[in-house]
Amino acid sequence: MKQLSVIVCLLLMPFHIVNAQVYFKDKAEELNLMYSCGITEYGNGISFYDYNNDGWDDLTVNTEAGERLLFFRNINGTYTEDLLIIPPLTDQTRQVNWVDIDNDGDKDLFVTSDVAGNRLYENTGNMVLTEITSAAGLPAENMYTFGSSWGDYNNDGYLDLFVSNRDEVTFSIPNFLFRNNGDGSFTNVTSEAGLELTSHSSFCAVFFDFNNDGFQDIFVANDRLIYPNFLYKNNGNGTFSEVGASSNSGTYMNGMSATVGDINNDGWFDIYCTNTTEGNALFLNNGDETFTDIAVSSGTVFNAYGWGSVFLDSDSDMDQDLYVSGLYNTTNTTLLPYGYFQNDGNNQFSEPINTGFEVDDRSSFSNAIGDYNNDGLIDMAVANNQDADLFIWKNETTNSNNWIKLKLEGTFSNRDGIGSVIEIGIGGESQFYYTACGEGYLSQNSQHEIIGLGTASSVDFIRIKWLSGVEDYFYNLAANQSYDFTEGTGTLSDSNSEISEDLELFPNPVEEFLQIRTDFPIEEITIFDSLGKTVLKAEINDAESIKLSLNPLNSGVYFVQIKTITGNFIEKILKR
Repeated sequence: MKQLSVIVCLLLMPFHIVNAQVYFKDKAEELNLMYSCGITEYGNGISFYDYNNDGWDDLTVNTEAGERLLFFRNINGTYTEDLLIIPPLTDQTRQVNWVDIDNDGDKDLFVTSDVAGNRLYENTGNMVLTEITSAAGLPAENMYTFGSSWGDYNNDGYLDLFVSNRDEVTFSIPNFLFRNNGDGSFTNVTSEAGLELTSHSSFCAVFFDFNNDGFQDIFVANDRLIYPNFLYKNNGNGTFSEVGASSNSGTYMNGMSATVGDINNDGWFDIYCTNTTEGNALFLNNGDETFTDIAVSSGTVFNAYGWGSVFLDSDSDMDQDLYVSGLYNTTNTTLLPYGYFQNDGNNQFSEPINTGFEVDDRSSFSNAIGDYNNDGLIDMAVANNQDADLFIWKNETTNSNNWIKLKLEGTFSNRDGIGSVIEIGIGGESQFYYTACGEGYLSQNSQHEIIGLGTASSVDFIRIKWLSGVEDYFYNLAANQSYDFTEGTGTLSDSNSEISEDLELFPNPVEEFLQIRTDFPIEEITIFDSLGKTVLKAEINDAESIKLSLNPLNSGVYFVQIKTITGNFIEKILKR
């Protein structure tokens, strides 16, 4: 069989990492963002997401009963309240996700509520939001939902929905997984996907790929010590297996939230899960489908009431630090308003002083990261409780480190590029980032990935592994710049070596007939043009050898997606 390969030649460039005093300053008053979420038990969510696609990170804030959702549009680094055209919604809400459910390029809106039911709004253009909850097949009745997370569990190019339900009234409502059918509708596939059908007091969950097999798994943080956390392993056939116990991540704790990052840059994504005063958990991914809790040994345990958490490279030194929101009480010194942990390398973190966070005297729940002034330094928005105003922590860290900012656009994968793995290569070393939608506690981070480069003035390569299986390489990129990357526009790599060794596609270039041979039964073949539009699709009855006529296609570049029982493979072809 033909083996496909890419030879990557890297120019090793000298660089080093500069550690500096991290410093943040609250800019909420200066930005006219003296707004409150209100008073709600367990707090409210916040989104630091560019919802109008103008390149500036906007803010969306959940509120208490009787108050409307708050939208703040970012205009060149300043904020103004945005009175979007949206049906009235004054019930208590918990979380918002801006997400492109129909791959049309604009952002739709999903809102959770634990008192009045969830709501899905379609962006019909120009930020006009129309409610389509029932029309889309989603339940409109109250399910006591807190968190919502979006991912593409079946790799069909459309984002699916997982809702975390915390039913402490009837104790009968489980979490739900809704498959996006690609036609504007959703189907409840919780049972057929093999997920738990009993109530578990879940706050939040996150889609990510814990074993790097190209399929998104789901980690669920469960409250109350009677329920362990869940890790649902994606079997690649539309079903999941719960592997919390075998992976050592299914601990019994008061799990509040979960965030995902790669703290040691080994290419395996780790989990941080918040807890009450017993201490948070940092699950280090061992790369063999197991985790080790290193919260104590790493110095990140935070023996207080932890809520939202987020990984961020606050000093652009090429590793991910950690911030935790806490429940604060002036009469109880064991309760802390925040925790900031600086990554010192070798799985060790420290708690530096004089970071600016010391002025925090509020109880906070949700936090999200973005870059409100587009200076390449990660800022943070924090939703506080008890009628306390928001924090907008501007990153004022000063050092000689550089950065790069990325925004992804899928063509074969979902339009938002959710579920992509980003590798940044500099001087023989790599960093790894994962794109998620809905992680932490009721939060949504910016879609702009901000990555520290140390003192390197350029990046040797960026590799983006999309959920479709496409791998794009981009080379020799200057630092301190923002880049938009579209799936399929880079130098393509072999998308799945295990499959490609047993697959043959010829001739290429092709004039009339394309022949495909594989050792795995083929289920479906789809051909896309360079813009990601489907131009040919054929369902195959498990054949291993196919002769496909390309006569209907014009000359040009196309992408062939081959779906087998083991996964997807994508190859670029030239039609003459």
